[in-house]
Amino acid sequence: MSPEARTYLSRALSIMEEHSLLRHQIDWAALRSKAFSQAGGARKSADTYGAISVAVNDLGDRHSSFWEPDDAKERFGSSAVSFDGLQGRTLKGGPGYLSLPGVQGSQKVYDRYVQQGRNAVARADRSEACGWVVDLRSNTGGNMWPMLAVVGPILGEGNVGMFVDADGNKSAWSIQHGSPHQDGKSAGWGAGPSVAKSAAPVAVLTGKRTGSAGEAVVVAFRGRPDTRFFGEETFGVPTGNEPYRLSDGAVLLLTEVKDADRTGRTYDAPIPPDEEIVKDPRPVARNRDEVLEAAQIWLLEQAACRRP
Repeated sequence: MSPEARTYLSRALSIMEEHSLLRHQIDWAALRSKAFSQAGGARKSADTYGAISVAVNDLGDRHSSFWEPDDAKERFGSSAVSFDGLQGRTLKGGPGYLSLPGVQGSQKVYDRYVQQGRNAVARADRSEACGWVVDLRSNTGGNMWPMLAVVGPILGEGNVGMFVDADGNKSAWSIQHGSPHQDGKSAGWGAGPSVAKSAAPVAVLTGKRTGSAGEAVVVAFRGRPDTRFFGEETFGVPTGNEPYRLSDGAVLLLTEVKDADRTGRTYDAPIPPDEEIVKDPRPVARNRDEVLEAAQIWLLEQAACRRP
């Protein structure tokens, strides 16, 4: 192995050993030995990619990943992104509906996402929504902070969750003036426009595609008063990742923390709903959305949405 390749591989493994969520459970001598054996006669950094990918998989957290330079550039640099799934409307009976897809890309992408999302919330609140449906079924993840910047006014003010690392250290998420903060520091985008009834009941819709940062939004709603979850259990990686850019532009996306809700409960597996509703496979039910129907029924039974 050339000195260049050896240094590159050693750097990637050292990042994993220092920061991995499961670092206290891993035999690092064995993992390093396996990685260097697999990289064998590597001459340049790209020759070690396979060994790094295997090592990332061997961490066992099911969420870490390794992106080669072209892939990393595409994921972080993209600005041509459509947010067709980011929608808000008023439902029959008075609740507001917000569909919140995942988002990953450049800062420009996040800024556009927040602007469109906040406009969607305002549209759904035109008639002063008595309650809310927050639909996370298509949210496969990305960056949680733009998502929280959109739903912040619905979540309400105060602490909504936290990260917890391998040593038990905590980093708090909060909503201040409708905008997300981490340990009291703004995540960006300024104050969010308020909704008419910030303490209104909320129905959160989840499914098997709800993952990663989408699950962080689920966790942020856990423990919120007058909140109920409908649908199917989530994908199962409610953990936080940190990107580490290597010398050639590749990125090691490393899982470092578990998500925890406002009560301190941590999550690292699929999150079940309060009401499990599986799609009816029969053709007669093809155009029905049973999950949304159940959420609407529950909301209209709540005092805030009951009509005299």
